[in-house]
Amino acid sequence: MVTQRELAKRAGVSAGTVSNVISGSTPVSEDARRRVNDAIRDLKYQPNLIARSLKTNRTNTLGIVVPDITIPFFPKIVRGAEAAARERGHFLIVLDSQRSHELETDMMALLRQRVDGILLVTAGDYKWSPESAAAIASGPPVVCVDRLPEGLDTDSVCVDDSGAAELGVKHLLSLGHKRIAIITGPPTLRNEQERLIGYRRALREAGVPIMPSLLWNASFEMEDVHAVCQRGLLRQKPKPTALFATNGVTGLCALKSLYSLGFTTPESIAFVTFDELLAEDFFQPRITSIVQPTYEIGHRAVEVLFDRIAQNGGNTTISNVRLPAALIVRESSRPWAGRRAR
Repeated sequence: MVTQRELAKRAGVSAGTVSNVISGSTPVSEDARRRVNDAIRDLKYQPNLIARSLKTNRTNTLGIVVPDITIPFFPKIVRGAEAAARERGHFLIVLDSQRSHELETDMMALLRQRVDGILLVTAGDYKWSPESAAAIASGPPVVCVDRLPEGLDTDSVCVDDSGAAELGVKHLLSLGHKRIAIITGPPTLRNEQERLIGYRRALREAGVPIMPSLLWNASFEMEDVHAVCQRGLLRQKPKPTALFATNGVTGLCALKSLYSLGFTTPESIAFVTFDELLAEDFFQPRITSIVQPTYEIGHRAVEVLFDRIAQNGGNTTISNVRLPAALIVRESSRPWAGRRAR
């Protein structure tokens, strides 16, 4: 195995200069950096990561825990986080909690012993116990991504949930719709609560009454979403003229349910969903969506995490980053047929 002393001899610099180039801890001249990097390439030097971690108390590794890697939203976040980690010479370990809080806490305990920092997309609608929260606080820094769990006081990065939902509902209002139903995922999730707040705010500002019969709570399961849509669409008179879904999983299930009940978009009901739907181009008509900056969310979360690592406990101010979403208008939403021509 090539040593740093051999690198120094090949590059014509001191062993300390080689160490500074490899660790990035101390600035060196551009000429010295170039010669050391040439020596690394020529001698095919591979650093001993275990020895380095023992010396620096750093593993050059981050972890991220997501609730379901099969949902397209999360791999996009992972890709942004992985790119930001790689830019800083770190690897990213990805773990899937399978929507299990028990498995999630076990994974967090595992990562605390092996990584410099952790990104967490919480698994579900529960409150972290004081004991679990204290264990997390005693380990490497944690940044919560997308979902904001109860009981954890950490930095966070997510989209502006209420503002993004308000954007989608205002689009439907601008088309003349007033009976706009909303179908949410688990209502105990804080991002779902924020999106419902955005829906309510858009209606209030437009002077449109908020009708409890148009507030539909569902889940991420097809059977539950279908039952909710069936009650809302077949038993309600008059029927809503538009439907807003607060997340991609529930939105996809709702769209399938609409079709199975004989409804079409936008002829029977206008439709807008939070998040892009899988294989969106195969849907006819194409679906109007609130698009989250998923790659940027992951990338920004790692930046916040590195800021926290660099502070080494010196700053107790919590960072809450909220990124804007974009409305992509497609054929599934159009003016209400009953709207008067101007």
